[in-house]
Amino acid sequence: MSDDQWVLLHQGIGLDGFNRLPTRRAVHALYECCNSMTMAVELAAARPYRDRGSLFARADAVLFTLSEPAIDEIMQAYPSVGSRPGSAWSHAEQCSVWDRRPDIMAALRAAARRYCDHFGFGFVMHVGALAAYSPARGVIAAIEDRMHNDAETERKVLRNEIARLNTSRLQRMLGPDGGYDNWS
Repeated sequence: MSDDQWVLLHQGIGLDGFNRLPTRRAVHALYECCNSMTMAVELAAARPYRDRGSLFARADAVLFTLSEPAIDEIMQAYPSVGSRPGSAWSHAEQCSVWDRRPDIMAALRAAARRYCDHFGFGFVMHVGALAAYSPARGVIAAIEDRMHNDAETERKVLRNEIARLNTSRLQRMLGPDGGYDNWS
């Protein structure tokens, strides 16, 4: 099954629908977004959320309290750079980056390998703002910039990127205000 054929179980549920979900379904929906059982359980337990912003802020707060091994576990769930070219579902993530020019894609894969060899983990980035021009070149530039970071600084940058991706995924889970009609 291609990436664009996957349908997240809890897409477009709306905030009210999410707040009303049984705990097990809420945890499942949250795990689909954040790839962390600890985060999913804590976020589900903190319901009801009065607005989207409070959910997003709580997700960030929980993320920034997680241990480094917990972050490493989350990282295992992120697909590698360029592994889902042009994916509509992963459009904000590094895996969706694609360029029709083979030389650019080769440079992207090489940069991602250098990053992984240097830091010991894969490159993760919210690429939403890059979509307006050349996402592959933008990601290559970001990788090159981040290679100058020491390990501690890069781990902080990484958490911020995961937070941005979590927010993007949570927004997709919630969908438009009120959710879609099929969740009523």
